[in-house]
Amino acid sequence: MMLRSAFNRLLGRAFEPKADEDTTFRRVVEQSADVICRVVNGQFCYVSPSAMTVFGWNTQDIVGTDGLFVICEDDLPIIQDLIVSLSSGEQDKAVSQVRIVCGDGSLKWAETTAHIESSGTANEMILVMRDITQRKQLEEELAAMALQDGLTGLANRRAFDQAFDREWKRTLRTGGEMAILLLDIDYFKQFNDLYGHQAGDDCLRAVAAHIQELARRPTDMACRYGGEEIVVILGSTDLAAAVSIAKEMASCVAALGIPHEGSACTDRVTVSIGVAAAIARTGGSMRMPEGLLQAADHALYKAKAGGRNRVEQSILIAPAE
Repeated sequence: MMLRSAFNRLLGRAFEPKADEDTTFRRVVEQSADVICRVVNGQFCYVSPSAMTVFGWNTQDIVGTDGLFVICEDDLPIIQDLIVSLSSGEQDKAVSQVRIVCGDGSLKWAETTAHIESSGTANEMILVMRDITQRKQLEEELAAMALQDGLTGLANRRAFDQAFDREWKRTLRTGGEMAILLLDIDYFKQFNDLYGHQAGDDCLRAVAAHIQELARRPTDMACRYGGEEIVVILGSTDLAAAVSIAKEMASCVAALGIPHEGSACTDRVTVSIGVAAAIARTGGSMRMPEGLLQAADHALYKAKAGGRNRVEQSILIAPAE
C-alpha cells in the first residue's frame, strides 16, 4: 500500500522533485520498459516515455486523449469488461490482453494491468502495459502446429474433427449443403515397398500440395486423415460440384507423372476418391456428421472395388434445424 501510495502521488502531480522518495519513483517510472499511464475520467493524464519506444506514441499527442483511442476496436469489449469489473469494487486490479494501435497504425499485443487509484473508483486508474507481441506470435505458431500434420503440412485429424463438426452444424442451421471427399493413393503400400519410404513420403507431400491448392475457398479444408488418406471438407457445396472438384483433383495427381510400376491400374501414381454430399432438409434421417463420413467411405470403397483411379459418389439427406 505504501508503494502504491507513493506511485499514485508521483503520477498525480507534475513530478516536482521535492522528496528523495518521489525522485526515486520518478526514475522508476521513466526508465521502465513497460508503458505506464494515468487515466482520469477516461483520458490520459500521463504517459511514460517508454510509450515512444514500445508503441511509437508521441506522449505529447497522447496526453489528453480518450484512453480507449489506442485500443484495437475489436478488443474494446475486453477493456469495457475490465472497467466494469473494477467499478464493481470487488477488486482493485485487473489484467487483460488486448491489441494496441501503434503510432504508425500497426497493432501490438499488450498485457494491460489496471490499478484503481487511492480514490477507489474506476474513474482514476494506473495502467501498466507490457508488449507481449512476440509471445502471442509464438503461442499462435504453437497452436497452428498442434493442428497441422508434420509430414504434409495439411490440417491434421484433430483440426478435421473440429472443422467438420463446425461445418456440419452450420449446414444444418442454414439448411444448406456440404460435401466430403475421401481420397486414397492407389496401391500406396506397393509404392513404398518398391521405391522406399522416403520416396513414399515425397509422393504423399506432392499429392497433398496439389489437393491443398484445389481446396482453396474459405469453407474448404484438406486434412491428412491417416496413412495415405486425405479428407477434404467442402462447405456450401452440392454433390455435382463436389464430384467436379474430385475429378479435377484426380486429374492433377495423375498429371504429376510420378512413376508407379507397382500399380495394377496404370504406370503412375493415381488416386481413388469417394464423394459424399449432405442436403439439410426437413424429414432427413442423419443428425450426426459421422453419417456423411461413412457415406464418403462407402463411395471410396466402391471406387477401389471398381478398379481404382476413379471417383464414386454418395448422398444423404440431413434434417435441417
